[in-house]
Amino acid sequence: MKRFLTTLFVFLTLAPLSFAETISNYLILQDIGPFKLDRPEKKFPGIAPTGGPEIHNNSPGIVGPVDHLTLDHNDTTYKVMYLGGNGIPSPTIFVTQHSGADSDKWLLHELDVEFRNYYGFPEYYLKNINGNAVYVYGAGGRDYRWLSGSKVITIEYHDSQLTKPEPIEVIQAYLAKHPSTLPALTMKELNSIAHKTAWIKDEMDRRLWLCDKWFMQLQLRKVEEKQVYQESVKSMNIFLDYREKYYRTKAADDKNLLASYLSASNGTGIKAKLKEYKDWWAVNKDKAITL
Repeated sequence: MKRFLTTLFVFLTLAPLSFAETISNYLILQDIGPFKLDRPEKKFPGIAPTGGPEIHNNSPGIVGPVDHLTLDHNDTTYKVMYLGGNGIPSPTIFVTQHSGADSDKWLLHELDVEFRNYYGFPEYYLKNINGNAVYVYGAGGRDYRWLSGSKVITIEYHDSQLTKPEPIEVIQAYLAKHPSTLPALTMKELNSIAHKTAWIKDEMDRRLWLCDKWFMQLQLRKVEEKQVYQESVKSMNIFLDYREKYYRTKAADDKNLLASYLSASNGTGIKAKLKEYKDWWAVNKDKAITL
């Protein structure tokens, strides 16, 4: 359940006061009930300690794998583990501070993409903890997520048999530090046709928006053509899959054409198809779909 590789370790015991003050805005740097804060451990002379709180610069955290856009800004993720044992789990916490860029408007939408099937149906449940709404997903352990303003908080732990008690003390402590700003939905509302429809259309919107953003960065000469074409075709393919499923418009020919454009680095052709899809979406977005 580990979402990304460690790119930069910063250890609390070796850090200046300013770092300690900064990281303590996001992480709880003490034991929480029976859960012991993982602290840096020096194992070999001349080698930096391992373990303890970490800071990951230029990291969107758990929304990175669902194509959260970071081309025009930097996000920072703070990470720490609390050690359990004796039948209780060892949860890992990720707190990502997003910068307030335009892409943050999709944070609520992106938060549960991994908890849905490919076509947007939710496969998780909602939990209310001390008046806070939290998303919970269980597969080989549990993953708890919520928004707190522009921060994304994730608490996850491994438990292949799902027999260990949830680390409620840790969850409650982080909710007290970073209260959830998720909307208070019921499971009935989450699984309603209206909610699913809105989420599906938002994903189609987001995919076209991502294409525009990539091409804008190309225009500003901040990215390479190859990457822009790859990312744009990826998002357009997802848009086409959704359009085929929910609007009954065949996707195969368009996807084959996009693949040929990508192979030939035909940016003009890719941009023309993007305009076509945006024009189609403007006409059809408000139409009813069949789930």
